[in-house]
Amino acid sequence: MEDSAIIDLYWGRDQSAIAETASKYGGFLWNISWNILRSHGDAEECVNDTYLRTWNAIPPARPTALQAWLGRIARNLSLDRWKQARTQKRGGDSMEVLLGELDACVPAPRGTETVLEDREIAALISAFLRKLPAESRIIFLRRYWYGQELGEIAAQLGCGQGKVKSSLYRTRQALRAYLEQEGVSI
Repeated sequence: MEDSAIIDLYWGRDQSAIAETASKYGGFLWNISWNILRSHGDAEECVNDTYLRTWNAIPPARPTALQAWLGRIARNLSLDRWKQARTQKRGGDSMEVLLGELDACVPAPRGTETVLEDREIAALISAFLRKLPAESRIIFLRRYWYGQELGEIAAQLGCGQGKVKSSLYRTRQALRAYLEQEGVSI
């Protein structure tokens, strides 16, 4: 089913919208949550919460890119769940390592950092990513947006882990330089 038809189902308050969303994007959403949480139960719960949030948001929202919109909801819910679990157990895990890789090139929150500043930084990062070669952008997004493991990225792209690691390193260095050039203090 086309995304516009699924959105029309939500607008019509037709409960089959959830089933159609699950059929088309369920695996995609589960992978995002799994890559962040590494827990079947938590990933499944975040996916179900994504459907609920979508049901509550449409209408009035009418997303133009449904997959990206759903992915963002699932990712944010999964990160919130990960942070909650982390504060309860205070242990290190792979998500902490993944987020730590970006510490050197993305500014740390400063007290009461505003939403506007966050949006400006997000817009700068998006502009930077659009300038990258397709392969570098894909590697970066698979690692830092979708939370994929290095080996998984390498296998999907048909290359070695070393290539993925070096691409990520070069991209992080270039991102840091770009943000500093744009006046963002790291």
